[in-house]
Amino acid sequence: MERGHSLSSEPRTTATKEKKSSSELVSVKLIEWEDYEQEVARLWSLSSALKEAREKKEGLEGKLHSLNQVEAESLSRLNVLEEIRERVGARKKMMESLSDRLQGAAEKAKKEEQRLGAEVRSLLVAGTALSVANKQLEESNRLLAGESGFLRHRNLQKMLRLRQQFMISQVSLLYSVKMSPGRSQDQELESLPSTSKSGSYAGSKLVNPGSLTILGLHLTMLPFTKMSFFSNKKEVQRSATALGYVAHAVSLISSYLKVPIRYPVRLGGSHSYIIDPSPSIEPVSSSMGSSSTTSQSNVKPVEFPLFLDGQDTTRAAYAVFLLNKDLEQLLNYIGVKSLGPRHVLANLKELVRTVQSAEFLES
Repeated sequence: MERGHSLSSEPRTTATKEKKSSSELVSVKLIEWEDYEQEVARLWSLSSALKEAREKKEGLEGKLHSLNQVEAESLSRLNVLEEIRERVGARKKMMESLSDRLQGAAEKAKKEEQRLGAEVRSLLVAGTALSVANKQLEESNRLLAGESGFLRHRNLQKMLRLRQQFMISQVSLLYSVKMSPGRSQDQELESLPSTSKSGSYAGSKLVNPGSLTILGLHLTMLPFTKMSFFSNKKEVQRSATALGYVAHAVSLISSYLKVPIRYPVRLGGSHSYIIDPSPSIEPVSSSMGSSSTTSQSNVKPVEFPLFLDGQDTTRAAYAVFLLNKDLEQLLNYIGVKSLGPRHVLANLKELVRTVQSAEFLES
């Protein structure tokens, strides 16, 4: 009886506890004593299942946490990999750019190598030529240093200059140009014809108060453009004679200096002429349609009088101009500047003086 009472009291206590615990969650459920053990077994099974579920939940939560950590780490690694991928892409682009540059530099270097190769070959050829030239120069120096070398050539040249000086001094004695004291007179042309091929000069008058003469004759001509058929015949004749003297002197000096003058002279005393090999002419149109080239090829030299030929003063003025151009050519040959187009006698005197100077021997 006591056992039965104790058994009955224990379930009651347990039931009371269950009621108290479940009263907080659900409404009180009355269980019959016959169903008590079944209910206890069921509750025990449920408790075991709940415990197992909790353990599984905890395991799943741990796995989920680890998975979350793995996912977070994977995301972080993905971000790092994305950054690395971007860096690799940038490096790849840079490498492609560098590769293009290197390819261009390689092509440029190849072209430069070819150019340098050509220059080296040309330098080798030039070096060979220079070596040959040096040998020739040494041979030339050896020949010049000999008895028939430079010194002999220099002595021959000096002898030639002395001979030229002597011959031209004879010309200066034959046609002496002197300064005569007295009132200065216009010695040359005041102006040149506008048809001059070489253009006009702004000549300057002589500074010396005297006037130059050739064999005592003045070139005291008025400008040819002011002369006429009724001018002083003696004055015209003296000027023509003086011009004939100058023309002969120029012809002799040019032959002694071995300088072919540009405008040759046809001597005839006071009726001398000067020749223009290529006169300026206007092309004449032909009805047959001949070309200007044919006309120019048929141009013949024209003679201009160094004297007044009737009333054709322009031709005479142009003749004096050409004579002075011959003097200018000879002066340039010996390295002297012309005094101007109005100074025929002054240029002749300067030519003779320079040839007879000591500097002429050293030139």
